[in-house]
Amino acid sequence: MDILALVDRLEELFNESRPIWLTHNVIVDEDKFLDIIDQMRISIPEEVKKAQKIFSERDRVLAQAQEEASRTLSLAREKAESLADKEVIAQEAKRRADQILEQARMEALGIKAEGDQYALESLTELELKVEQLHNQIRNGIMLLEDKKKAPPPGKETPAP
Repeated sequence: MDILALVDRLEELFNESRPIWLTHNVIVDEDKFLDIIDQMRISIPEEVKKAQKIFSERDRVLAQAQEEASRTLSLAREKAESLADKEVIAQEAKRRADQILEQARMEALGIKAEGDQYALESLTELELKVEQLHNQIRNGIMLLEDKKKAPPPGKETPAP
């Protein structure tokens, strides 16, 4: 399940909770709350798996670019060798091979840069989601700690 959907369910549970009179505290269904927390614990590794999938996709794209560059280099070398019979033709072949090599290097660099950018954007998005989740969990913990510190209903402290 999507971690943000679980956070939404946690917020919905909080919003549906009964308020405690004269406090900022609410009564939360413990079983439902703990069930959502358990689902979050399960979901977070799934988010990490998504990030790993993004990395492997990036590696695949880079490997494919490298293979394509190698193939292009190989073709350029073959073509250069076949044209090397005559001196003028050989010079032209070398110039063209160098041009193809440079073009292949530039394409490989471009594909690598795109892969890196994609991975960076995906990881940044994942980091934001995890930070949001962490903040919401921290708020839930603080709310429960505040609730724990509050006097039980009916036993209010006298005003000074």
